[in-house]
Amino acid sequence: MRNWWKRREDLLPQQETDELIRLENLVKIYDTGVLKVMGLKKINLTIRRGEFVAIMGQSGSGKSTLMNILGCLDRPTMGHYYLDGVDIASLSSDELSAIRNRKIGFVFQSFNLISRTSALKNVELPMTYARKSKKERRERAIELLERVGLGQRVGHMPNELSGGQRQRVAIARALANEPPLILADEPTGNLDTAASVEIMELFSRLHEEGATVVVVTHEEDIAEFTGRIIRFRDGQIISDQVNEHPRERRKEG
Repeated sequence: MRNWWKRREDLLPQQETDELIRLENLVKIYDTGVLKVMGLKKINLTIRRGEFVAIMGQSGSGKSTLMNILGCLDRPTMGHYYLDGVDIASLSSDELSAIRNRKIGFVFQSFNLISRTSALKNVELPMTYARKSKKERRERAIELLERVGLGQRVGHMPNELSGGQRQRVAIARALANEPPLILADEPTGNLDTAASVEIMELFSRLHEEGATVVVVTHEEDIAEFTGRIIRFRDGQIISDQVNEHPRERRKEG
């Protein structure tokens, strides 16, 4: 097995461009042993730095397959996926783990917090894998929890927080290593309407501050917060439109 620590320079973009994500003729085939199923069919797509994008589609449309590939949780069968200038298909499993930790912040529908660990420790976790010092981890985690409005909840366990607050912890954790890409998979799926709006307003604020955010959702009102809506059906992009009038977040103060 190759030691990815010896190839860290290979995980860096050769030249920074405006493109954060570029997919070229991306194909994903699932081989069940009985038949082959096309999950994605020659997808060509570019997402630029600082975009706020919704990926939509019904169950089986290919949006979850795409999300797994964008998150380096799965590999394409054919084609290329360039993330921050790096061709993901060429990397080993260890290198993909490094990419996930350094370049992608994940936010999931089910929060994926460690239940017996405080909000603070949950946010520190990605920085532990990145080998940051204890002092640096703690200071950064407190800063991020304050940023998402949970400065008074740093010592609370997940079961002491509401669903919306747990998702805020998850967003703070996603930002821990300052990744260039935030991927949110149905981030409001377990929340009521009011909490859903609060989470999307938080993503809107992060976008205004320069973050690149990609949200997978099947809810039209959630997609309306974003500036671009890409729709999938049967493993293909059927529309890719700019949302000229995204829902505005409530101004603070």
